[in-house]
Amino acid sequence: MQPFGYTQATDLTAAIGLLQSGHAMPVAGATDVVQLLQEGVIAPVDLVDLNALPFTGVTEEGAGLRIGALTRLADIARDDRIRRAFPVLAQSLRETASPQVRNMATAGGNLLQRTRCLYFRDVATPCNKREPGSGCPAQHGQNRMNAILGGSEHCIAAYPGDMANALLVLDAELEVTGPQGARRMQLEQLHREPGDTPHLETNLRAGDIITAILLPATPRAARSHYVKLRDRASFEWALVSAAAAIELADDGTVRSARVAAGGVAARPWRLVEVERRLQGGRLDEATTRHAASAAALGADPRSGNAFKVPLLERAIERVLQLAGGAA
Repeated sequence: MQPFGYTQATDLTAAIGLLQSGHAMPVAGATDVVQLLQEGVIAPVDLVDLNALPFTGVTEEGAGLRIGALTRLADIARDDRIRRAFPVLAQSLRETASPQVRNMATAGGNLLQRTRCLYFRDVATPCNKREPGSGCPAQHGQNRMNAILGGSEHCIAAYPGDMANALLVLDAELEVTGPQGARRMQLEQLHREPGDTPHLETNLRAGDIITAILLPATPRAARSHYVKLRDRASFEWALVSAAAAIELADDGTVRSARVAAGGVAARPWRLVEVERRLQGGRLDEATTRHAASAAALGADPRSGNAFKVPLLERAIERVLQLAGGAA
């Protein structure tokens, strides 16, 4: 581990100023950052501790909810309002890591966690995400956990998180504050596909800090569900995960839908064609199967992760049945 400085930010303006140079890194729960420091994957000049900032708790905002970015995952998962009105979010968080990690990890930090690609984590190997221009050995190497959607010849690392996929189907927004002031952005706009710049993972600017997650009260939110498929029952990353939020008309047909997948793409991945195929249909076996068959459209699997194509289709079919109350 390389030596680094440490500063506890006392207010938001000070924190932004410390981070604006690009040489410092924010830290709160530190469940991911400490591992990266220990493994030598990152070597920031300074760490800026955000824990003293007043961005914790779940509060009502209009008909929706506001989640402070420093709220611990465990606190979000057990909030009765989340469990009742946004079940997909509570379910995704209960499937995240372990109770110990959920007690420490924060909402904002979870959204910004780094990939679990073996080559990114191993500093003895090349990795375009860690060292731009060094290569991507995952293309023809060990790629079982890597992406089949949204990758490029420069990087096929998969985004590993659970919560972001749930937030995607809830049409969540982020409140971000930086040197130019506060702004809102759709959760869907946060993460970038790798293209030829895989080291640039988000659309945040230097000095930006996520301060809150905003959950609107959509007609789909209460009828939502999350499915996670993995090698073991706890403390494991998804091979494939699926999130869905469904609005049904009075006659039982689908009025609107949001569907997303995790563990298979370079960023949280919305399945627009699946949503289109659901529109106006009933959530019976034929409709869910037809819709789910579009989940892997455009996939570019490698030798080690081609199994994710049928697994993704089955996961989407299952989550649609659960969200629609047909299972």
